[in-house]
Amino acid sequence: MMMKMLHSALFDTLQERASEFIALRRDIHRHPELAFEEQRTAELVAERLERWGYAVERGIGGTGVVGKLVRGPGPRLGLRADMDALPITEATGAAWSSAHPGVMHACGHDGHTAMLMAAAWYLAEHGQFSGTLNLIFQPAEEGGGGALRMMADGLFERYPCDAVFAMHNMPGVEQGHLLLREGPAMASSDYATITLEGVGGHGAMPHAAIDPVVAAASLVMGLQTIVSRNVDPQQMAVVTVGALHAGQANNVIPASAVLEISVRAMDSGVRTLLEQRIRALVDATATGYGVVAHLDWRPGYAVLVNTPAETALARQVALDLVGPERVTLQAAALPASEDFAFMLEKVPGSYLQIGNGNAPGGCMVHHPGYDFHDGNIVVGGAYWVRLAETFLKPQ
Repeated sequence: MMMKMLHSALFDTLQERASEFIALRRDIHRHPELAFEEQRTAELVAERLERWGYAVERGIGGTGVVGKLVRGPGPRLGLRADMDALPITEATGAAWSSAHPGVMHACGHDGHTAMLMAAAWYLAEHGQFSGTLNLIFQPAEEGGGGALRMMADGLFERYPCDAVFAMHNMPGVEQGHLLLREGPAMASSDYATITLEGVGGHGAMPHAAIDPVVAAASLVMGLQTIVSRNVDPQQMAVVTVGALHAGQANNVIPASAVLEISVRAMDSGVRTLLEQRIRALVDATATGYGVVAHLDWRPGYAVLVNTPAETALARQVALDLVGPERVTLQAAALPASEDFAFMLEKVPGSYLQIGNGNAPGGCMVHHPGYDFHDGNIVVGGAYWVRLAETFLKPQ
């Protein structure tokens, strides 16, 4: 393979220890932990980092871990991996399947942790760099805002970074293929609950009631026009009504209807516009149908924006490591969200993807049949090594 030709010594050294980190990944997979419950995983990480010579701090942001390795003067680099699992019942049939019903590593955070741990071992034993390496193992990426919790706990004040990077696996892409993107790379995510209060009554006498179901139906359709008639067609935006709850019987007009919506954008200005238009449409619908509306707006993750200089460095490392045929320099933006966005609002950096394989029947993340490709532990670990040694190159 091309990557063996470009950095054969690095790959060979990591491959010699691959079984250790595959075992670690599968152990974490078998014992998944939900957001802010990653006690066992965090201790596995912390114990090994200490064994390899890192200064380790536990409990940052709840269950976060940071390992720090200083090799002389120089820049300060942060590399981040996530550790939490999802509330999904596993259906892979693998020997290392989750031992905890209803919880599984369906997004590959077990693999992300193992990749960074492989790099941590190599950099401690063989790394050629000058500066400070901060390895950030984050809890609660899956909707828990673990990045914010770590930052609120003083992450970047206690461990200053001149740049920070993270990597996520991507099913449907050739295993080991690296995808990078400058600029907005992942969408913001906001959520809202809309409650419409009417007056219940008999289904045969609608004139004596105020029907929230009709108002809700109109609102569902009206929400679909926000993107098509308010957002620049060249911008990405999504407004999805994921749930509508109202009534229980066919001859009863209920007193209320509740909508649950998800809102995503790839631009902060569009994100603000969507909220403004949703609020206005909810108010107008309530007035038009005579119902009372309550809107509970819950801000989620920010737009993830990769900064130019750091992305250029990440691209060059990828090209040098695996060759141009295994690198996408400007990948398509993704409508999914990621709380690494908050770290990038504080510190320049870049977030990249690594292909998890494109075999027929393969599963996307958040699927009961998903599993991380163990071959990426060496590839991803090698990438982190080369990025660290390039960013922290001795002067």
